[in-house]
Amino acid sequence: MNRSSTLPFPVAAAPSDRWSPRLWGLLLVLAGNMLIDALEVSVAVVALPSIGDDLGLAATTAQWTMSGFALGFGALMLFGARVVTHLGRRRMYLVALLAFAAASLVAALTGDPAVLIATRFVKGFCAALTAPTGLAILATAFPEGRERDRAVSVYTLAGASGFTAGLLLSGALTTVSWRLTFLFPAPVVLLLFVFCLRLVPADPPADTTTPRRYDLAGATTLLAALSSLVYALSGLPHHGLGDARTLVPLAATAVLLGAFLRIERTTDRPLIRPAVLTERTMLRSALGAACLNGSYLGLLFVVTFQTRTVLDYGPMRTALAILPASLPLAVTALASGRLVRRFGTPRLIAVGALAPLAGYALYLRLPASPDYVTDILPTMLLVGAGFVASFAALNMQAVSGFPPERRGEAGGAYQTAVQLGAALMVAATAALLAANEAPAGASPQEAMAAYRPAMWLVTAVGLAGLLVALTGVPRRSRPTR
Repeated sequence: MNRSSTLPFPVAAAPSDRWSPRLWGLLLVLAGNMLIDALEVSVAVVALPSIGDDLGLAATTAQWTMSGFALGFGALMLFGARVVTHLGRRRMYLVALLAFAAASLVAALTGDPAVLIATRFVKGFCAALTAPTGLAILATAFPEGRERDRAVSVYTLAGASGFTAGLLLSGALTTVSWRLTFLFPAPVVLLLFVFCLRLVPADPPADTTTPRRYDLAGATTLLAALSSLVYALSGLPHHGLGDARTLVPLAATAVLLGAFLRIERTTDRPLIRPAVLTERTMLRSALGAACLNGSYLGLLFVVTFQTRTVLDYGPMRTALAILPASLPLAVTALASGRLVRRFGTPRLIAVGALAPLAGYALYLRLPASPDYVTDILPTMLLVGAGFVASFAALNMQAVSGFPPERRGEAGGAYQTAVQLGAALMVAATAALLAANEAPAGASPQEAMAAYRPAMWLVTAVGLAGLLVALTGVPRRSRPTR
């Protein structure tokens, strides 16, 4: 490889309205990988019933293909940032791309559910390495000001569009085989890897005076605690609350979380300082985002199984049915900053929590033979409107109370909460579906009613998100700059 391909970009270059082909190439490959990271959850949504049928898995086991990725992404995000800091952005970005491609290939070929779930954890960790690192590389390559803002806008748009693209791809590919939904990222990521070899700049000289502290113990205990909790939730319908196979994972969760908190208090360089978690604005934003994302994915889990197994929708029709819940955010992503400047974060977050809650309440009234336009579509549109209102506002509010040098840590903690809300809600929703499964030969009314307990959970979490949002709405709120 030509040595010049690893030279860093001149950060101090004068701003210009025209970017060089090299800068455009860097932006496109980083945005392309962000798109892949964002669609990794949604590609599994529509494929879940097909995965369960093919591998003989209950919904409580199939859900690990979603929650496993969310756990790998969320629980290891702060650890991934530490790894990148010590080992270098370029090196770890390239390693993560190769590992992601390999995990995609294994997931598509395996017939072992344990191996499939393991690949989802691996891909989640790879996303934890590449998603924030790509943004950091952009900040280095593009001059501060208008140039960097434009680049970050393109990068953000790719992330906001990823979930929508994943739904469409999953619907189309699952029609042929669910395995294609896990296979197709492999060649795409390998192509991005080839371009990254020439386009991703070299890292600045490493700081050799500061000892490397990875806090592997903290990362391991956090991942183990949350995985144990998801395991306990998913096993409830099969074992019951009083069974040792439920009580032992719950006890392990409590012990591991206690160990994690102790490690973070006593280690020299913790993954997250306790002060970050106790900052009120940050805590309110993290809880609100966890409720929003968790209730959203819980709804999609219910709708996917309901439309596929009760209403006899095909994969593509199911994808199109839930598309209106994600498409509005992708279309309006670049206008989110103007919304925040116009209305301020507290009111937008409250509206963003209220709209999905109204949609969930409507869905609870779903008849035995629903009409899509009048019975299902309004819920999807209300959920989509909620994300348009509050997605960017929650992100901005989460880090607003921290000085610039600590916003990276606060942002990582916030994104961890977002992913963990998804993992826990998907597991809990799957457990309720399994516990209330309609018997063979059930009437259409009984089959639809079997999904109602899970929807009550989704609605309750949506209500919790609204209550959290309302605590941040002052009587007079000035727009956030």
